[in-house]
Amino acid sequence: MADLRPIAAPFVALGPSGVAIRARLKDLTPEDEKVLRLVGAHLGSLASKDLKARCMDGLEHSTESWAARKRDLTAESSSRWAGSITKATHDQWALARRGQAAHVQSLEAGITTIRHRLSLPVGEKGTKRAPGGYRCAHEWFNKTRRLHVLEDRLEKVRADREAGRVHVVRGGKRLLGTRHNLDAAQLTEAEWRKQWEAERWFLQADGESGKRFGNETIRITPEGEVSIKLPVPLADLANAKHGRYVLAAQVRFPHRGQEWADRVEANRAVAYRIHYHTGRGRWYVDASWQIPPTKTIPLKAALADGVIGVDTNADHLAAWRLDTHGNPIGQPRRFSYDLSGNAQHRDAQVRHALTRLLNWATICGVKAIAVEDLDFQAEKTREKHGRKRRFRQLISGMPTGRLRARLASMADATGIAIIAVDPAYTSKWGAQHWQKPMATLTRKTTRHDAASIAIGRRAQGHPIRRRTTPPRAHQSDVHGHRTVQADRRAPGREGPRPRIPGPRTRSVPPDAASTRATRTSKTVRGVRSDQVWVQDSLLLTE
Repeated sequence: MADLRPIAAPFVALGPSGVAIRARLKDLTPEDEKVLRLVGAHLGSLASKDLKARCMDGLEHSTESWAARKRDLTAESSSRWAGSITKATHDQWALARRGQAAHVQSLEAGITTIRHRLSLPVGEKGTKRAPGGYRCAHEWFNKTRRLHVLEDRLEKVRADREAGRVHVVRGGKRLLGTRHNLDAAQLTEAEWRKQWEAERWFLQADGESGKRFGNETIRITPEGEVSIKLPVPLADLANAKHGRYVLAAQVRFPHRGQEWADRVEANRAVAYRIHYHTGRGRWYVDASWQIPPTKTIPLKAALADGVIGVDTNADHLAAWRLDTHGNPIGQPRRFSYDLSGNAQHRDAQVRHALTRLLNWATICGVKAIAVEDLDFQAEKTREKHGRKRRFRQLISGMPTGRLRARLASMADATGIAIIAVDPAYTSKWGAQHWQKPMATLTRKTTRHDAASIAIGRRAQGHPIRRRTTPPRAHQSDVHGHRTVQADRRAPGREGPRPRIPGPRTRSVPPDAASTRATRTSKTVRGVRSDQVWVQDSLLLTE
């Protein structure tokens, strides 16, 4: 046990800090679509120029340079549009810096692993803590070349980071790469160009509390009327006062619509984003706002009615309900999802699986769900797992980040607490202590089901192993069985074996009478009826 890594204590995860809802803009006229395209293209070009200027500033950015950029944008749009563009630019630049730092960390981990394996003799076996040498001289030679490539790449990335240079693509690097693989993407150049332009449009505005309906730039009334503040060069397209354009579409938010309406009527800040889906040919509007994080309940209160342990896998969620003493109750449950489609399909599959999980938790009356605090960023490196390509694809396909965010948000709406536990050894110890004991003739317990029990018990503070072995001198029924599942006063706990009348000997099996039937009894009472007893004559003695 000395070489095991320390296990962190479980904790109740925080709830969501924001809300985002979406609705479709229906019944738009051709004039409405024309105005939206013109406004999006104009503001998109301004956003591209502002992002270029921000990237050129690098680490020398200051408040004066930000004010100068905003003044230049105000002359071509408006002060509110300029504020939204500069804020989006800062967020995008900061995101690129965080990605750059993660890239540096990944390269350093890969270089450290290669150097360690190259220093070992070829064919040397590794340990549980460190990998061994490479299998053959051919692989060793190729890894030396790989090491030089990673070192050169790390040097360039470090130089960019120290100089404050970031590489950002408005519209997405993946869509940009699709331009060179149109046949594989089954797109024509015109279709790709349409998607590229739509992704680079800019039609989003941050809200401001105290202003009318919470947003002066993109305004949506409680009745669903949508109006946009037009930039200065497009002011002649206005059909309402103060340079605004009112769309013919009426917006209705089916999800959290009443909450949005209450916020709008109180003139509280709401941010809006209008975007166009090229594949469906539809316009959508997203509304988002910040909320104070839900106050978490104490861990002891969350576990008052038991817990549901959930093991996250590449294609399903394995769950098992545990009582307050850590004992599994009922049958294990499995909530499957398919992650083979596009991003929208994968997100919908995750949401449907989580919905079924939360509905089951509500029916059971459980107030807490225990999940692993997974993070595979350090596990996805090509150098750590080497030839285990299928394993790397497996952990890369697990939606840990999206599932964690979705589960925290959806559980907050149902009043269920999410408990995050350390994922160390849950699958290994769960299979060791729970897989075989929980299997029956009609139920085959999987390794994932056993891991869900281990996760739930760790959230409750119980050890994962089923029983603490008593001392050798006390392994009898004198003091009763020692167990960690239940308290001694708990009814129905596993107690001493029942007292069986008769001699307490383990040498004679229960069916000993039938096995002795072929032998002659030593007593008259036990003799068989077909046997005849003969009395020998007495010896005559003088």
